[in-house]
Amino acid sequence: MTHLPLAGLRIISFEQYGAAPYCTMFLADFGAEVIKVEGVDGDYARQTGPKTLGEADSLYYQCFNLNKRSLILDLKSPDDRELFHALVRDSDAVVNNIRGSLPAKLGIDYAALKAVNPAIVCGHISAYGRTGSRADWPGYDFLMQAEAGIMSLTGEPGAPPARVGLSMIDYMTGMMMAFGLVSAIRKAERTREGCDVDVSLFDTALHQLAYQGTWYLNEGLETERVARSAHPSSVPVQLYPSADGWIYICCMNQKFWEILLEITGQQALGQDPRFAQMADRTAHRDVLTALLDPVFRQKTNAEWMALLKGKIPAAPVEQLSAAIDNPFVAESGMVREVPHERSGRMLRMFANPLRLDGQRLNQAAAPGLDADGPALREEYQASAVVNRG
Repeated sequence: MTHLPLAGLRIISFEQYGAAPYCTMFLADFGAEVIKVEGVDGDYARQTGPKTLGEADSLYYQCFNLNKRSLILDLKSPDDRELFHALVRDSDAVVNNIRGSLPAKLGIDYAALKAVNPAIVCGHISAYGRTGSRADWPGYDFLMQAEAGIMSLTGEPGAPPARVGLSMIDYMTGMMMAFGLVSAIRKAERTREGCDVDVSLFDTALHQLAYQGTWYLNEGLETERVARSAHPSSVPVQLYPSADGWIYICCMNQKFWEILLEITGQQALGQDPRFAQMADRTAHRDVLTALLDPVFRQKTNAEWMALLKGKIPAAPVEQLSAAIDNPFVAESGMVREVPHERSGRMLRMFANPLRLDGQRLNQAAAPGLDADGPALREEYQASAVVNRG
């Protein structure tokens, strides 16, 4: 692990479920020593189904906690508080994803820990931030998708609002914290002065509105849902029915549109002034859809992909099982086998999507509850004896 970019960093994390564990797993994959602090019952993720791996373990827990260590701590205990401070003195960051006002009450923010280690960086992931009228509100990914307008942009026109099928706000918030934390650690290495780094699920969700939100902020333009999961202003960029399912066609520029016409034998559409340029196609989206639907119904997804692959951006719509069993997934190395000693199984896990020098990163199974507690306590006791000496 010494060759990895974050080797030598120690991160202490008070974390549950998704956002913070996702953040710190990336840090651990890149070589940081991540000490996952848990209560006596452990992270709730350990009990989250549908399938478990024995006592205090589950596949849900595994997918967010590879390459970490586990330590049970009770900050109300003077001995455990002392151990925590000893760890902080030898650490680079303390992370949490608990309600906004609690880090200060628990003494895990920079104001509380700078006397222990002036260079410590304290990362806070919360639902709505650590200040303001909602600091003590609980909150989860799906709530953010609802209030930030993401659900109103998702799904078919006229249908009920829909959430994104994955907990993307949790994952995006985790990645934002990973970036902020490493950046602040870089500063602390130069200045020996740490700080608090904050990100909320709500702020992250709002930021994901991106260009649709910017259109509204500056032009008052409210983006509406478009049929077939289409792009609001680029055409044809949407789903089309094939002979055996759905295929997504993505002609984001004029060149791809012209290539599509050639491959499908529909050059006559290119001479129609209603479809000549992107703005024209956008204005006549429904007419163009009606003309292209029977074309795409003539072939299966596999037949279309054989014609389109590498020429225009296109992809078949797959069920989860087919998506993961896709031969390209195996070719890319995105599914790895990780030994799980406690169950005697080889777990099939997703690899970290980042590569270093073209290589996938090593992975170790997530730890058992307090698996590293004895070793860390022994380390602290030994250092305390040396310090007293």
